[in-house]
Amino acid sequence: MRVNFPYHPAMKPATGPDLDALWMPFTANRQFKQAPRLLARARGMEYFTPEGRRILDGAAGLWCVNAGHGRAEITAAVTQQLESLDYAPLFQMGHGIAFELATAVAALCPPGVNRVFFTNSGSEAVDTALKIALAYHRARGDAARTRLIGRERGYHGVGFGGISIGGIVANRKAWAANLIPGVDHLRHTHDLSRNAYSRGQPAHGAELADDLERLIALHDASTIAAVIVEPIAGSTGVLIPPKGYLERLRAICDAHGILLIFDEVITGFGRTGAPFAAQEFGVTPDLITMAKGLTNGCVPMGAVAVKQSIHDAFMQGPPGAIELFHGYTYSAHPLACAAGLAAIELYQREGLLTRAKTLSRTWEDAVHGLRGRPHVIDTRNYGLIAGIELEPIPGKPGARAFDVFLKCFERGLLIRTTGDIIALSPPLIIEPQHIEEIFGTLASVL
Repeated sequence: MRVNFPYHPAMKPATGPDLDALWMPFTANRQFKQAPRLLARARGMEYFTPEGRRILDGAAGLWCVNAGHGRAEITAAVTQQLESLDYAPLFQMGHGIAFELATAVAALCPPGVNRVFFTNSGSEAVDTALKIALAYHRARGDAARTRLIGRERGYHGVGFGGISIGGIVANRKAWAANLIPGVDHLRHTHDLSRNAYSRGQPAHGAELADDLERLIALHDASTIAAVIVEPIAGSTGVLIPPKGYLERLRAICDAHGILLIFDEVITGFGRTGAPFAAQEFGVTPDLITMAKGLTNGCVPMGAVAVKQSIHDAFMQGPPGAIELFHGYTYSAHPLACAAGLAAIELYQREGLLTRAKTLSRTWEDAVHGLRGRPHVIDTRNYGLIAGIELEPIPGKPGARAFDVFLKCFERGLLIRTTGDIIALSPPLIIEPQHIEEIFGTLASVL
């Protein structure tokens, strides 16, 4: 779905924007502003710079533009919604499109995970899921269950809850003294010595789920409310779950009455070849967080889907009482709901929720075709996700991958890097010629 636009000199602004006022997130601001990389337009698989230069999107923006850029159906839905109902609160009142979207999301989730709470981002979805898990145990008279278990190298957004249960050091250290108490972490599953260059799920590491038994022995199961993991850890560098790992984690949680939360902000809406990774791996969690692909990245939105039994545990008090003292001004914002409904309709009509399966072999062969290129120490893949791990430059962690990022951008390709790992997650509309271009450019740069 490649769209080319003719370049015209008038497309180039006479002067660029003033860069001083904006403090950019997760960015080396001073370095960026010396040589800014600006994007002006996008369509299909491609971005365009203010000068009209084409940039192939190998990262779906930021893991989110699953149906490709500039989808007219979403634009029309949001425009129509803006003209009819621009904003409505969801506190003690509602609007129809919020209920429509909740029903559509629930229909995509595993059976029984059918109650949906809307947020505005993945970070908010995670904090909401943690609060629901804690409040659920309290509602059932089990208020001693207050401990939360995350995982090393996990990323769950940037709220205080998310960075507390997350396991990326750089995201935690500045606020280490202020993180929420009662949190512990499982070991991560990344094992290059046994699993390097795995195709799909690694063969080794299911036993790492037993680390939860160690934490249960340390803290006692009666104090643990929930375990949260990404089915595929994305922002830390695409760590694929070993065969049997998620199944074992589910079994241990069941045995001890612990809720299992899947953070599917990245893996949701077709990235693995199923609507959610929960279906792809055949493991149903108690709660699922989502965002990004929910609206195709067009309007900020997140959500938490929970099992009906969890929802119903809250519905026991007087009918006039608020069951959960939590929410956001923009929960189920009408424009976000319109974008979400249009995006889901696109995904279903074009088969994008399962399209990753169709292209997975072509994608996998291209990913592992980088084996043997300079500095490559691992390649890994699942669905339409890939991680290419590079050997760090001694004393300069992350520098090699960032250099690859810069050179790829110069040659018309957008990739993501985290540390010395290249992460790829293209729009699900990708065609074989795009795969060839992505990996041809990467091979040349490496």
